[in-house]
Amino acid sequence: MTGFVSFVGSGPGDPELLTLKAVDRLKRADAVLFDDLSAGPILEYARPGADLVGVGKRAGHPSPRQRHVSRLLVEYALTGARVVRLKSGDPGVFGRLEEEIDALRGAGIGFEIVPGVTSACAAAAAANIPLTRRLLARRVQFVTGHDVAGALPGDLNLQALADPGATTVLFMPKRTFPALAEKLFGAGLRRDCPALLAESISHPDQTLHRTTMARLAARLSRDISGAPGLILFGELAGGDTPDTGGAT
Repeated sequence: MTGFVSFVGSGPGDPELLTLKAVDRLKRADAVLFDDLSAGPILEYARPGADLVGVGKRAGHPSPRQRHVSRLLVEYALTGARVVRLKSGDPGVFGRLEEEIDALRGAGIGFEIVPGVTSACAAAAAANIPLTRRLLARRVQFVTGHDVAGALPGDLNLQALADPGATTVLFMPKRTFPALAEKLFGAGLRRDCPALLAESISHPDQTLHRTTMARLAARLSRDISGAPGLILFGELAGGDTPDTGGAT
């Protein structure tokens, strides 16, 4: 008898941002394979006696290979277990969801996807700003700041990213941001375009730093913290309230 896998979005880390369905799946799971940012108080919802297995990936830290994570999912499900694959944010946003789904389909294992709050939405909410605004920011674009080798992707659509009518959210952005910013300035983006660096979103040590693209690029070329973060830029990123972090 094969089991079943629930891909569950845990949100950015605050357990109060979990959905009711996410909590239900955690309470009924025989095994929970969790990302680093899904650890801590969120795992308190797991059923007592459930196997808790950390499989998260963090830049600059030893991480399990994706093939290993997919194999674990299959092996647990083939025992008949109810498995939760707990992913930070939303499972479908830069979470390698399709690779794990392919492994389950290949083994004939059923699955479901339980969406979660993305860190982009949580960061905007923490900063008291919308991601869109009529006539000013007509669209939102999500993009990763690095490729599989950790470098700036070489196939980015710079014209789209420099669009003044969009709010852009960069995931995993900090190490490559100075190089990306220079490319965007060359594509027409204003150097004083508002930017927001959001780190440890929804955690007690959360910081929000409002600045400009040029100043943020200069800051990140000098110093990069180890905290997980993302960058929002566009006209809405400036907001109307002060920083909760430092300013440069």
